[in-house]
Amino acid sequence: MRQVQEVINVSTRGRGLYEFTAEVMRFVQDSGITTGLLTLYIRHTSASLVIQENADPDVARDLSEFYARLVEEDAPWYRHRNEGPDDMPAHIRSSLTDVSVSIPVSGGRPVLGTWQGVFLFEHRRAPHSRQVVAHVMGE
Repeated sequence: MRQVQEVINVSTRGRGLYEFTAEVMRFVQDSGITTGLLTLYIRHTSASLVIQENADPDVARDLSEFYARLVEEDAPWYRHRNEGPDDMPAHIRSSLTDVSVSIPVSGGRPVLGTWQGVFLFEHRRAPHSRQVVAHVMGE
């Protein structure tokens, strides 16, 4: 069994979903592993990872709107306010989604459905440079 690891950098322009499926596909292809398991892990507490539909951009917009309505900004009961009014809501949104995802690898490609893509879900309003650790193991 072999293992390969790499950091994928994803730049955001503020709150929203940012697809980086092409970078994930390239990583798996370059690894030379044809059968195995891919794990993606985001190294941040105010952003997360989701596998979601990538055919219609309205899906990403609707998800962003849903989470914005679900977790309000600047709620009076928030104690953590050191980094601005969007920081604590970003932590809550991140805890409701995933910081890691696992995807099977077959035929040298991640096994994603026809309309599935891999997205970084930025929960902060300001642009950020996020790091996703990609790790694939197999044969």
